[in-house]
Amino acid sequence: MPDLPQQGEILPDLELTTESGERFGTGGLTGQKTVLYFYPKDDTPGCTKEACAFRDRMDDYAKAGVQVYGVSLDSPESHREFREKYGLNFPLLSDEGGRASDTLGVLGDRGTARRVTFLLDPEARISKVYPEVTPDTHAEQILEDAASM
Repeated sequence: MPDLPQQGEILPDLELTTESGERFGTGGLTGQKTVLYFYPKDDTPGCTKEACAFRDRMDDYAKAGVQVYGVSLDSPESHREFREKYGLNFPLLSDEGGRASDTLGVLGDRGTARRVTFLLDPEARISKVYPEVTPDTHAEQILEDAASM
């Protein structure tokens, strides 16, 4: 498994898929601060807590000029259902096959992404890596870090 990218590195251009099945290249994540958080599986207890915590703070993220994207190996259809069920107000991206997760060193042993988050500056440079995530408090911690960038 590759190592996690480190603070100061530019995020590699990775290809993901939107909920509508369109290609989404991470090379376009410039111009604003971005949270790219990887999680194991849609609609599981920890992943739901984490997603809902981001959802509940989305107004604060918008005020801080931060875009949030969730990424897992689930299908675009699974993402659509997850977003609708919990009223998630940010995009979920699909990494079916796990190529992006593997490149970033977040692919877990069970064929799912590990819970790892990257905070990017407006040039898509990694400002901070969060390899250990607590779903309940993670969104708050990242918001504080993003606001101080």
